[in-house]
Amino acid sequence: MRVNLVTKEDLQEFKTELLEDIKNLFNIKISEQKLWLRSSEVKELLKISTGTLQNLRVSGTLSYTRVGGTLYYNYKDIEKMLNKKV
Repeated sequence: MRVNLVTKEDLQEFKTELLEDIKNLFNIKISEQKLWLRSSEVKELLKISTGTLQNLRVSGTLSYTRVGGTLYYNYKDIEKMLNKKV
């Protein structure tokens, strides 16, 4: 019968590899973020109502682009708005 011993170094190496894999998963998630979001996606992302989103548009706090009858919001503009110090 063969016995495998796990050393402290083995556990440290496993921890390092696991943390690297988790970081890679987060990087993939961020890179998959869409550049342009529809109103419904913005409301869900920010957990706000239709009226609140309209107020953000009207006040100029959040810029948007209209294509046909659909409003689109740039994800980077949303990030800027959230990071803006008031």
